[in-house]
Amino acid sequence: MDRNPTERATEAHAPPDRRRVLRGLGALSLVTTAAGCGAMEGLGDGGGSSAAGPGKSALLLPLSGRQAQLGELLQAAAKLGGGPGIGIDIHDSGDTPEQAVVAARTALDAGAKMLVGPVFSAQARAVAAIAPRSVPVVTLSNDESLAGSGVWVFGVTPTHSARAVLSLAAQRNLRDMAIVVPSGAYGSQSVAATTVLAQSFGIRLRAPLVRDSAAGLVDALNAGGGMPDAVYLPAADATLRPFAQALSGKGVQLIGSTQWSALDLESERAFRGAWFAAPDPLRFAPFKEAFEEAYASEGGIITGLAYDGTELLRVLGQRGQMSRRGLLNDDGFNGVLGPYRFLPDGQCQRGLAVLEVGSGEFSLIGATSV
Repeated sequence: MDRNPTERATEAHAPPDRRRVLRGLGALSLVTTAAGCGAMEGLGDGGGSSAAGPGKSALLLPLSGRQAQLGELLQAAAKLGGGPGIGIDIHDSGDTPEQAVVAARTALDAGAKMLVGPVFSAQARAVAAIAPRSVPVVTLSNDESLAGSGVWVFGVTPTHSARAVLSLAAQRNLRDMAIVVPSGAYGSQSVAATTVLAQSFGIRLRAPLVRDSAAGLVDALNAGGGMPDAVYLPAADATLRPFAQALSGKGVQLIGSTQWSALDLESERAFRGAWFAAPDPLRFAPFKEAFEEAYASEGGIITGLAYDGTELLRVLGQRGQMSRRGLLNDDGFNGVLGPYRFLPDGQCQRGLAVLEVGSGEFSLIGATSV
C-alpha cells in the first residue's frame, strides 16, 4: 500500500507513543457484530493498474441511517491516500438488510466482481443470499458464523484474539486456564473459540464461568480446583474492571482480547502485568497518524479494516485476480492491522501482537503469524 500520508506523517512527527496509539486502536472495535504476504507499500495513491487493467469491485458502507457517522469514518479510511482508485465504487448500504441488498444489486449490475462489506451481520447474510457464487463477499463483520457460501469474514474475531493469547500462554507454560465472560453473543463466541484452541495448545480449559457480576468470582474459581494459572477475560464491557479488581493479587495471569485495546489500562493497578491481543501498534501507528492528520479524528480497528479492504480490492484488481482464487492466494496479504490470509471455509487468519500492560506503558511480548 505508496510513499504517501503514512510516510509523511511518520517523518513529520516523533515516533508514536504506544499508549496514544492503543487508545484509538479499538475505539470502534465492537460495532461489527452489532445489528502474497510482503512488505506494506504504504497508503494507496488512488490509481494505477496492471497492463490487464483493474477489476471492477465495490465497497458497501453505511453512509445513511443510524450508523451514518460510522459509515463516514469508514469512507474516510477508504479514501485515505487518494481514494479507492480506478475500478472501486462505494455504495451506501444503509443500516438495514434491505438497503444492503439494494446497494449490492447496484454494484453487481455495474459489473462488480468482488464486494467488501457490508458491516453488519444481518446485512451480510442478506447480501450473500443474492450475490452470485462467483462474486466473493468480504464482510467487515466479526461474526464468524457468516463464513462460507461465498462470504469471507474480514473482521477481527474472537478466534483471532484467543489464538494470539493462548499461543503465548502455552509458550509460558500456563496450562490451567479459566475463561470468564458476561452473558451475550460475544461471550459465547469467545468461549467457543477458546475451547477449540485450548485443546490444540495443550491447555486445560475449565468450565466457562458466565457472570454479569464479580461477586463470588474468586470462590467460583477456587471451587474449580483452586486458582488457575491464567484467567481469560475477553469482553471489555462494564464487567471487565470489577473482574480484574477481584482477581488482583490472586496470583493469576490476566489475559484479554483485542477489545481491551479501546481502554486506558496502564493507569490501573489491577491490570498491571496483564496481557492482551492487539494489532501491533508499530504497524498500525502510520495509518492512525495519517488518518488523524487528514481527518482530525481517531481511527480504530474498524477503520483499519475499511482501509485494508480497499487495498485488498486494489491489489487484486491490479493483478487481474478479482475472484475466489485471487482471494485465496497462499501467500496472503499485509495490512495496517497486520498480516492476514483467507481460507476456503470463509474464515480469515490474522497475525496479532500480544501486549503486556506496564506502569504507564505497554510492552510487545509476542505475536502470531499466518
